[in-house]
Amino acid sequence: MRLPAPPRPRSLAGQLFAMQAVLLVLVVAGYALFAYAGDRRQAEEAARRQATAVARSVADSPSVRAAIGTADPSAALQPYALRVQRDTGVDFVTIMNPRGIRWTHPDRTQIGRPFLGNISRAQHGGTFTETYTGTLGPSVRAVTPVTSGGRVVGLVSAGIKVTVIGRHVRVAALLGVAAGVLALGAVGAYVINARLRRHTHGMNATELSRMHDYHQAALHAVREGLLMLDARFRVALINDGGRELLGVPREEDVVGRSVADLGLPAPLTGALLASGPRVDEVHLTAERVLVVNTSPVSGGERRGTVVTLRDVTELQSLMGELDSERGFSRALRSQAHEAANRLHTVVSLIELGRSGEAVEFATAELELAQALTDRVVAAVGEPVLAALLLGKTAQAHERGVELVVSAGGGLDDGLLPPALPPRDLVTILGNLVDNAVDAAQGAVPARVTVTVCAEDGVLVLRVADTGPGVDPAHAELVFRRGFSTKPAGPGGRGLGLALVRQAVHRHGGTLTVAEGGTGGAVFEARLPLEECAGRAVAGAAGAGGGS
Repeated sequence: MRLPAPPRPRSLAGQLFAMQAVLLVLVVAGYALFAYAGDRRQAEEAARRQATAVARSVADSPSVRAAIGTADPSAALQPYALRVQRDTGVDFVTIMNPRGIRWTHPDRTQIGRPFLGNISRAQHGGTFTETYTGTLGPSVRAVTPVTSGGRVVGLVSAGIKVTVIGRHVRVAALLGVAAGVLALGAVGAYVINARLRRHTHGMNATELSRMHDYHQAALHAVREGLLMLDARFRVALINDGGRELLGVPREEDVVGRSVADLGLPAPLTGALLASGPRVDEVHLTAERVLVVNTSPVSGGERRGTVVTLRDVTELQSLMGELDSERGFSRALRSQAHEAANRLHTVVSLIELGRSGEAVEFATAELELAQALTDRVVAAVGEPVLAALLLGKTAQAHERGVELVVSAGGGLDDGLLPPALPPRDLVTILGNLVDNAVDAAQGAVPARVTVTVCAEDGVLVLRVADTGPGVDPAHAELVFRRGFSTKPAGPGGRGLGLALVRQAVHRHGGTLTVAEGGTGGAVFEARLPLEECAGRAVAGAAGAGGGS
C-alpha cells in the first residue's frame, strides 16, 4: 500500500498573506472597539450634560418653587415634569422633597416612595451626576437641589437610560467603516502577495532558505569565476573564483561598483559592458588568460548580465608548448625523410664501389648537424633555451628561413633562478621566434637572428627578422590581444605577442619592438634576474613559513 505524500508546506507568499490577514483583522477589530468605546464615552458625557441642564432648569423654575410650597405639590409638579421630560428628550424628571420622597415620576405608582439613588450631596446644596440602576433600569442621572431663601426645599433628578445612550452610538457606521477597511486591506494584501508569489515562484520559507544555503555553498565551491551585473553594469555579486581571476582583493568591497571602475584591461571591460552575449572569448589580464562568457538576464526588460570566467593560462601555455613540439616533430619527420634519402645515396655509392666518396658524403652531413648543435649550445648554455632553439632552427629551415643564434654569452647552465620557469621561457622566446619566422618567410634574404644573453643582471632575449617590419603607429598595438596583420585562421590570431607581454610583465620585465638596422623588426624582452631571484627567495620563505 502506497502511503500518501505529506502535504507541501504553504508557500512564503501564502504564509505572509495569512499573517497579514490576521494582523489586519486584529487591527480593524481594535480600531472598531476603540472607536465604539470613545463614541460611547462621548454619548455618556453628552447625556450627563443634558441631564444636568434639564435638572438645573427645573430647579431654577419659579413655578416649581411655588408648587413646592402648596399643600399637594404632586398635583402641580407631575404634569410639569412629564411635559419637561417630553420636550427635552430625557427619560425621567423626578422632583422630590429634601428627604427623597418622590412628588413626580413617569410611573404614577412610584409617587410617594423614596428615590432610589444618592442624594446626600444635593441635600447639602451640591449638584452631581452618577450612573445608577433605579426603577427604570440603569441610567445616567443628575441630581440638584431646589433652594429658596438659602435653604434646600426640594431636589430634582433628571436622567437618560443607558440603553438609550447605546442607541446613540453609531455602531452601524463603525461596522461599515471597519468592514470597508478590512476589505481594502485584504485586497491590498492579496495583490502584494500575488506579486511576491511570482517573484518567489511559490516556494516556502524553508525552500528559500535551503536554496540560499546551496547558492552560497556553490558560489564558494566552484573554481570558475562568476560575476553578476545589474542593469547599470554594477557588480551585484562576485564569488571567490571571480575575485581571484580578476585580481580583486578579497577584503575589497566591489559590490555596487561599476565594472569600468575595477581597473580591468580595456578589451575585457568592453566585453563585460557589451549588451549582447559573448561566447568563449579569450581575454588577457595582467597574469592570466581568461575565457569569458556573458549572458544577459531579461524578463520583459533588461535586468543584468551573468558573466562566467575560466582560467586557461596553463592550458594556453601547454598549447604553446604542444605547438612547438608538433613543429619539432614535423621537422624531425622532414629530417628523417632527408636522412633516408642520404642513406640511400650512401648505399648506392658503396654498391658502385665508390666507398671513399660515400664516407666523405656521410661524414659531411654529420659534421654539419654537429656544427649546428655546437653553435647553438655555445651561444646558449641554458639547456631549455638550447633545446628550444634547436627545434626552432629545424622548423625555420623547413620553411625556408635561416635561423641564426648569435653568441651573446654570459648565460650558462644554472644561471636562471627557480622563479623564472622554463614554461615562461618557452612562451616568450618561442612566440617571438614563431612571429619572426612568419614575418621573414618569403623575404630575401629570409633570416631570423636570435640573441640570448645576460647583461648586468638582466636576461636579454632579442629576436630580429628580415621581414617587412612593424609600422611605428602599431608599435603598441602589436602586443594587444587580437591584433594581427595576417589573415585570421580558424583559431584566430593576435594572441602570441599578447601572451609574451603578459609573461614578461609577470616577471617585472619590459618588452619593446624597434626597426632593425637592415630592415625588419627587432623584438627585445628584458627580464631582471635579481628580481626573479628575490622572488624565488621570498617564495621559498613563504613556503617554509607555511609548513
